[in-house]
Amino acid sequence: MSGAVSRPVILVGVVLVALFVLLSTAFIVPETKQAVILQLEKPVRTINAYKPGEQFGRTTDAGLKFKVPFLQRVVWVDKRVLDIDLENQPVLSTDQLRLEVDAFARFRVVDPLKMVVTAGSEARVASQLGPLFGSALRAELGKRPFAALLSPERTQVMDNIQAGLQRYASQYGVQIVDVRIKHADLPSGSPLESALNRMATARQQEATTIRANGQKDAQIIRADADAKAAEIYAASFNKDPQFYDFWRAMQSYRATFLGNGRDANGETSIILSPENDYLREFRGRSR
Repeated sequence: MSGAVSRPVILVGVVLVALFVLLSTAFIVPETKQAVILQLEKPVRTINAYKPGEQFGRTTDAGLKFKVPFLQRVVWVDKRVLDIDLENQPVLSTDQLRLEVDAFARFRVVDPLKMVVTAGSEARVASQLGPLFGSALRAELGKRPFAALLSPERTQVMDNIQAGLQRYASQYGVQIVDVRIKHADLPSGSPLESALNRMATARQQEATTIRANGQKDAQIIRADADAKAAEIYAASFNKDPQFYDFWRAMQSYRATFLGNGRDANGETSIILSPENDYLREFRGRSR
């Protein structure tokens, strides 16, 4: 009876051991990962390694793979493009301006075996390349004036930084895909910024002075024009005082009867005696 009971137990144990060995032997390689097989902590082969021009969805090495259980283990390496960010990097340009530069680099692991041996993981690669990226950035920008970052020369600057960083990255089995400078600013309170603020203030004061002089000249011109007009009026009065009185009376009638004398309905409501001296021009007189 005991032998009959022990056989199922042994069978279950065998199945569990076989399942454990199978799980230790088989593994699935995603398309976005590279698998480095270590045997007794020494790299022996790579599965689904990066190939130039290869497209995701057409990877032939991904899928179900096998390894020797207990003797071999898998180290996963990302196959995609990764980033390194640099923020507020101090740089001294050739024109002695202290800049604060934000930049980023994109890289891809193209030799996973070398990367695993030299760094161990993508995170350590990024931490190792960060200071080297900063050094390459300062070395290149330190050769150029600040104005170079505001001109088409900026593209050449980034290409040179990428080439300089690639020389360091090759030892980790990494390819630098791209380098970009997000922005380069002068730190707040810098001498150049103070000088620019002083220049802006001086220009505002100059504009205020120009406007004041313009208003002064306009008043002088307006006064001269009024004096000239008065002179013309006086000359015309001396030539024909009777016509001048008639013309001024017509102007007064126009302002009174067509302007100030109108009520809300637009009708004139001024009542004057026909003998009123104001209406003398309507009575007619010899000319």
